[in-house]
Amino acid sequence: MDKVEGLGARQAALSMLDAVLRRGRTLDSASQGTKLPPADAALAIAIAGETLRRLPDLDALIDSATRQRLPDDSKARMVLRIALAQKIALQTPEHALVATALPLVAGGPRRLVHGVLGTLLRRGVPPIDAPHLPDAVEERWGKAWGEDVLLAARRAIAGRPALDLSFRDDSDAQAFASEHDGKSLAPGHVRLASQSVTKMAGFDEGGWWVQDLASSLPARLMSREPADILDLCAAPGGKTMQLAAAGHRVTALDQSESRLARLRSNLDRTGLRAELVTADALGWEPPRQFDAVLLDAPCSATGTFRRHPEVLYRARPSIIGQSADLQTRLIDRAAKMVRPGGYLIYAVCSLEPQEGEGTLAVFLDRNPGFDIDPPRTGELPDGVTSAPEGWVRVLPGLLEDEGGLDGFFVARLRRD
Repeated sequence: MDKVEGLGARQAALSMLDAVLRRGRTLDSASQGTKLPPADAALAIAIAGETLRRLPDLDALIDSATRQRLPDDSKARMVLRIALAQKIALQTPEHALVATALPLVAGGPRRLVHGVLGTLLRRGVPPIDAPHLPDAVEERWGKAWGEDVLLAARRAIAGRPALDLSFRDDSDAQAFASEHDGKSLAPGHVRLASQSVTKMAGFDEGGWWVQDLASSLPARLMSREPADILDLCAAPGGKTMQLAAAGHRVTALDQSESRLARLRSNLDRTGLRAELVTADALGWEPPRQFDAVLLDAPCSATGTFRRHPEVLYRARPSIIGQSADLQTRLIDRAAKMVRPGGYLIYAVCSLEPQEGEGTLAVFLDRNPGFDIDPPRTGELPDGVTSAPEGWVRVLPGLLEDEGGLDGFFVARLRRD
């Protein structure tokens, strides 16, 4: 089987998809431990990712060419999915699709796969530039945000997002953008076409770090005057580095030692400083109250679907509900760590109202001593605005002509 060129990458892609769709793993974790050469491993991840971006439409194509519907978890359907994804998204030659698909079903429905694939290739496979999302997601987001946002989400998932970098100094960001054909959408930010991060100029020198522009919004709402700030659930640390670069005294807490190790490495690389604490935020007793607390809470992460399309299959309603419950406990706990007159910033990279607006509403009902403090002029990037209620909700379609943003919810609260 391994004598067919590229077959190992396709086999690995099938294994990754099985881990994601059947066992609920992330694509990143499913891709760990592969023994393939780097180029083949990258191809396997690309095939699996592009399949997940278009899964409902790939299934509709397959169903149009079969008399009886193939089971969702059948080997035949999975092989046809990755073959069609390669044709649509990776422009793989048709002879290579057939040559690598058929050995994957050796001893199985080889004739069926050959027949269905041949039928679809002869018809002509459409480009699928705005794939449908999973039915449950379309129903939720359509109800919550409307048809225009849903259509924007479909367009967004079809392509890989650009690479966003955060810089310690805005003058460095502007110079980098000019030298590397990038674009700055906010102070200290540069957007580039996606590329290998560790090979880019300035990585070893620590002048920048990778961070989606939407993810930088919470720290942009912090005071511009040096303050004593607690970053809860801090790892992998983009916001910690933003705050440290702005001159704040930062305490960064996370319960994962391995994730904090990554933050420590990034701090060392960038020459920034923060106090790191390994602890569970729900049980940790702070040594003092802080001028401000930033809580970017664990969530369903559905706002990152452009980068991680598997979240749309992993984030079932039960997961969303559990995440919202955890956020409610975390924000109540974080509020106690804010000094009177200080600020609490609550954020989630989720497109589920239950996790953003819903969690905040519950908190404000129980904590009358906190009020929403809307963003001020100059705090948000051009084109990003606050809702009438005073919070910031980033939805698909926002800054679409500039490459879009991850989905996000941010609210700044002031304690009386």
